[in-house]
Amino acid sequence: MGNNAYQKFYRQFTKKVLDKIVSPQVLGDTQALENTIKEKDNHVNVCYVIQDDSTSNKVLIDNETEKRDLHSAFAPLILNELQEDDSFLVLESSKRNASAYYPDKLIRLVEYLLKHADEDVLFVPVTILWGRAPENEDSWYKALMADAWAKPTGIKQALNITLYGRENYIEFHPAISLRSLINTALEVAPNFAPAHYVVTQLNQSFNQYKEAILGPDLSDRRNVINKLLTSDVIKEAVLTESIHKKISVQQAEDLAKKYLDEIVSDFSYSTLRFAEIALTKLWTQLYDGIQVHNFEVVRELAKDYEIVYTPCHRSHIDYLLLSYVIYKRGLMVPHIAAGINLNMPVVGQLMRGAGAYFIRRSFSGNALYTAVFKEYVHSLLSRNTPLEYFIEGGRSRTGLLLPAKKGMLAMTIQSHLRGNSKPIAFIPTYFGYEKLLEGSSYIKELGGQKKQAESLFGLLKSIQKIEKVFGMVHVNFGEPVFLKEILDQNKVPQHVSLQEELPDSVKLAVDEVANDILENINKAAVINPVNLLATILLNAPTHALAERDVLLRLEQFKSLLKHHQYDERMQITALSNHEIIQYAIKLKQVEFIEHDNERWLKVCNQQEALLKYFSNNILHTLILPALVAYILTAQTEPVIEKISKDEVLNAALQLYPELKNTYFLKWEVTQISSEITHILTFFETEKLVKIEDQTIYIDQADVSLRLLKAFAHLYTVNLKT
Repeated sequence: MGNNAYQKFYRQFTKKVLDKIVSPQVLGDTQALENTIKEKDNHVNVCYVIQDDSTSNKVLIDNETEKRDLHSAFAPLILNELQEDDSFLVLESSKRNASAYYPDKLIRLVEYLLKHADEDVLFVPVTILWGRAPENEDSWYKALMADAWAKPTGIKQALNITLYGRENYIEFHPAISLRSLINTALEVAPNFAPAHYVVTQLNQSFNQYKEAILGPDLSDRRNVINKLLTSDVIKEAVLTESIHKKISVQQAEDLAKKYLDEIVSDFSYSTLRFAEIALTKLWTQLYDGIQVHNFEVVRELAKDYEIVYTPCHRSHIDYLLLSYVIYKRGLMVPHIAAGINLNMPVVGQLMRGAGAYFIRRSFSGNALYTAVFKEYVHSLLSRNTPLEYFIEGGRSRTGLLLPAKKGMLAMTIQSHLRGNSKPIAFIPTYFGYEKLLEGSSYIKELGGQKKQAESLFGLLKSIQKIEKVFGMVHVNFGEPVFLKEILDQNKVPQHVSLQEELPDSVKLAVDEVANDILENINKAAVINPVNLLATILLNAPTHALAERDVLLRLEQFKSLLKHHQYDERMQITALSNHEIIQYAIKLKQVEFIEHDNERWLKVCNQQEALLKYFSNNILHTLILPALVAYILTAQTEPVIEKISKDEVLNAALQLYPELKNTYFLKWEVTQISSEITHILTFFETEKLVKIEDQTIYIDQADVSLRLLKAFAHLYTVNLKT
């Protein structure tokens, strides 16, 4: 009796506090439930179902039921001889429960209805979430504290009330007949107690409600680790480690757990929201804007495919930028393979919360770590979690694509062949920057200084030293690479066990996927003003040209890129030639000088290395026309006046295979003839050559030769390097 009096007093006290500081937003349509109660003249048994036992949440629900003429949540639930103290059903098991698995109240209700076939209880599931006004939220701390899947502690709930008095919501979900749940349970699960089926269905409903708002429940890190430790693969690896290292099984298992603790992410929605707020402020401060291209295809594929993002790697900003772009467009952010060097205090935990899992640079000689890591990746794929890893491994210091590091790719394909995942679509992604945060360190490394260890702290420190003018950023999603097509082409077995060595057909498939990803990243190139101007000035003597020559070559290079378009996904700047020059001056990468009583444009001091980086970003789009121009002007003293088309083609066919491998070009050797014809047509349109029958005549005029040699220089200078 005393306990009930205390509970009543505590509820009344909580109600007074909440009335002053909390104004919940009520979502969902309660009208249907209100109408049902009125139709039955209030002779209907209503029970409000919540997952976790929280007095503050119960009081809020009761307040809203009073406002809507609904059955009071704290009113006794009376079914003839069965009387319950209130009209709440808490699914969470507690120490007070006689049953270890099911709420005692539910068991009593089920038993009562089994004896009284003419009665029923309407269950009304109710969701309460705190901190769920993301469009208005601008506080980093409040975003971190917003509700996620994990049950809040008492302190966390107190903070919820303090922080989110006007930023929480209650949703009354459609009523569910307990009678119908029991009847279904007796049909589909006759070997289980009906309470088991009821609890399972209610929890599934709650999880669906939450998943629609928070994304899938990936946040219970401890349970993920414990479940992985019980997998057959890791248990076998632990036993093998115990035998080979002559340690106890418990020691080997502890080591496996240590590895998992090092690897596994700790995903949370609140961290994502915090990151969105922080990054929005950062992008606004650093960039003129973020342009996203071809995302619609990703959205369509996400319904039916396991998505694996495989971007190029040019900056630490890459993974922040990609997750931000995906999140802002309403898709679930990927889990990202991050180097173990980034697992630093505070930063590492934030990265885990945003979906990062950590990977060592080398697995060599560590069979247990290899098995543990592979099994974790397999668990992510089995849950259809989108993934992201950089196909090049590390960041490119030259601006050119690096050869693929195939470890993660091989693990992904091997995991898929074990089963339990959707078909996989790899999404090659191109990042187009106009200035790099790491620019100064790249210049030092290209100048011979030892490569600095990658560090987010180092990156943040470098931001303070660099003038915050970084132009525009482009994210272009490339043509997807569908794994099934490549597996079928290579006649890969449908299932490959983890124990057996990868068949040659799988290795060939891995190589082909890697190559296709790199080619498709290059297809998605973005030709920005800096790329274009850097390409022109760096291929001029002393890295300077008269302004009129710059304007002429800008027009010619743009015309070539449009006439001989590398790929339909490629983007070309819409700025005029004059605007391109002014844009690069604003970024302090080029400057005007006076020379011979004429205005010239030159590369700013110490900017050559970085502009070379940006020129290399788009070199693959120009390298084939450069090769043709090189062949046409190879005999420079004097320049040949004519050459047969067959000679040009034969020379190109000899040199092309090396170019294709170096620059990950999309054309097969059999396609080169038509591409070269296309390029020669452009040169003729520009009046650099004249073609009659199968003979090419080279214009000997000074202006024409200089322009043709400008193209040729792109090939010769990069051939030497």
